[in-house]
Amino acid sequence: MNITIYDVAREANVSMATVSRVVNGNPNVKPVTRKKVLETIERLGYRPNAVARGLASKKTTTVGVIIPDISSIFFSELARGIDDIANMYKYNIILSNSDQNIDREIKLINTMLEKQVDGIVFMGGKITEEHVKEFKTSPVPVALAATVDPTQSIPSVNIDYEQAAFEATKLLIENGNNQPAFIFGVEETAANELKYKGYERALKEANQTINHDLIIKGDYTYASGIEAVEQLLTLEPRPTSIFVASDEMALGVIHAIQDKGLRVPEDIEVFGFDNTRLATMVRPTLSTIVQPMYDIGAVAMRLLTKYMNKEEVSEANVILPHQIIERNSTK
Repeated sequence: MNITIYDVAREANVSMATVSRVVNGNPNVKPVTRKKVLETIERLGYRPNAVARGLASKKTTTVGVIIPDISSIFFSELARGIDDIANMYKYNIILSNSDQNIDREIKLINTMLEKQVDGIVFMGGKITEEHVKEFKTSPVPVALAATVDPTQSIPSVNIDYEQAAFEATKLLIENGNNQPAFIFGVEETAANELKYKGYERALKEANQTINHDLIIKGDYTYASGIEAVEQLLTLEPRPTSIFVASDEMALGVIHAIQDKGLRVPEDIEVFGFDNTRLATMVRPTLSTIVQPMYDIGAVAMRLLTKYMNKEEVSEANVILPHQIIERNSTK
């Protein structure tokens, strides 16, 4: 049987309001009464009902976090940043995987709202008009993490994907590579488009021709990196460098090159994107763009707390700095 606040009040011979004050840490309770109530709570095994408390205060101190895949190293680091800041501001998180399925994403948004969350942090791929409509009509604030809203109407935290891709491609060109290959995401997301624009800009500034045979779409998995290399190595001449839009795909690229008896970076240079832990686990270690995943998650959660607590927000669309780290997969 569930023990209720009424049971505690009856056993302790106090009012339900007094029990509520003790549970919520209100100082306006006599020490003797507080001790008696706490002893009764422990004896009965009472656990406060967060939903009931939320209905009374109109706050549940919970935040819904919608993430494509918690098993991904990239998204798990983002989630850790969110969770740490949520704990700092005394919020609990409800975490759900969306598999980057639009129908499931919309369903999860509404499920979170039904659970009376105080706010939502959303990470996904393509932000559609339907997403924007759901976010704008949400009764609670929403913040995007590592997710680009083309309309820039929803608060978000990202890096400059176009500039990052430009710098990575430019580095490969400056290393003496003509027409670096590019492996990026198959989905037509705003982030993917920005990465492509950065790659294209670097080639144009170097007066190099854009060869669409050298541009391969993958799904950000290790296996898709292997498949992309198998396509690229059928070309004549084969590329001498490859810019890959995620570290996980880049690992597949390195291993596929090595499986063909070629060397990285001597025969083909490889440059990744994200700087996940995988970048230092592979041999040779991976040169990559540093996307500060933990910081993106942490800043997105802090941005959300500002909206939830009606604090002043000076910048709704935050762009965090990125870096380039050169390791052993480039010359």
